Amino acid sequence: MRVVFAGSAEVSADLLEALYLAPGVKLTGVVTQPDRPRGRSQKFGPCPCKIRAEGLGLGNVVFTPEKINAPESLEQIAKMKPDVLVVVAYGQFLGTKLLNLPPLGCVNIHYSLLPLLRGAAPVQWALANGFAQTGVTAMLMNEGMDSGDILDTAVTQIAEKETSDTLFRRLNKMGASLLLRILPSLALGMIRRVPQNHTEATFAPKLKKHDGFIAWDALSAADIERRIRAFNPWPGTFTDYDTAKGQTKKLKIYKAAIIPGNSPFKPGQISALHPEGFVIQCREDGLLLLSIQSEGKPVRTGIEFLNGRPLLKVGDRLSKLKIENGE
Repeated sequence: MRVVFAGSAEVSADLLEALYLAPGVKLTGVVTQPDRPRGRSQKFGPCPCKIRAEGLGLGNVVFTPEKINAPESLEQIAKMKPDVLVVVAYGQFLGTKLLNLPPLGCVNIHYSLLPLLRGAAPVQWALANGFAQTGVTAMLMNEGMDSGDILDTAVTQIAEKETSDTLFRRLNKMGASLLLRILPSLALGMIRRVPQNHTEATFAPKLKKHDGFIAWDALSAADIERRIRAFNPWPGTFTDYDTAKGQTKKLKIYKAAIIPGNSPFKPGQISALHPEGFVIQCREDGLLLLSIQSEGKPVRTGIEFLNGRPLLKVGDRLSKLKIENGE
């Protein structure tokens, strides 16, 4: 089977390698995003999928169009003569002409159980929304967003303390196995297509910086604790504090624990000092901050943060803290 693969992110790089190693698969093209500014230095560099492709010796078939639906891009992909186009975390929508180009169509591996969590960040929102299970869906793409016919799925339970990192890694392996399972049936015309129930669709929009901001009065401790596990490393979860110099800075939260029960304090106030840190009252219950980072400082445990701030007391509002030591 002749396969053209389109992907950009690290998750797509893993599935590209699985295809490369699969018997009976000939990768005739790897379509990735062009080099872009990356990291803190903002130096131009390749995406993870391009790096992996070159590491596998596929550099001669890598194609990095600025616009994949442009006529010259379609012409180039047509020259690769794909039987099927496999798409995983590529980053551009595919137009009708491209969707109709491969004889067997375009297959997408999506990291949710469609029609739930259509969109760019299904893994993070599954965790943030408290899903008990999620999975991977192999879908035949159409012009809509994650709305094509389902070819097969794989299901997994979400562990109590699951993070986006651990869940991504597990779904990557499941996605690779699922893809390799469906391709032979697709080639033989023996695969079953199941239309999605669009009335049951939910969405997982692309994460934005403000998604990580903690609104103590709007979210329960359980909501916030899930977001801490879901949104690391980006956008992270954070709140504001005031420095002794009158500046407003960010306090990032990397690990926390739920302290059941409400207190007489309002959301955003310190409701208790704890042997491992300090507890912030939320809309419901309290949140013990175990691993945090004040802006421009290293990550510290909650107790290390407390030990350096003897003036910190119960009842202080987190947004009005006067952090000592010149912070």
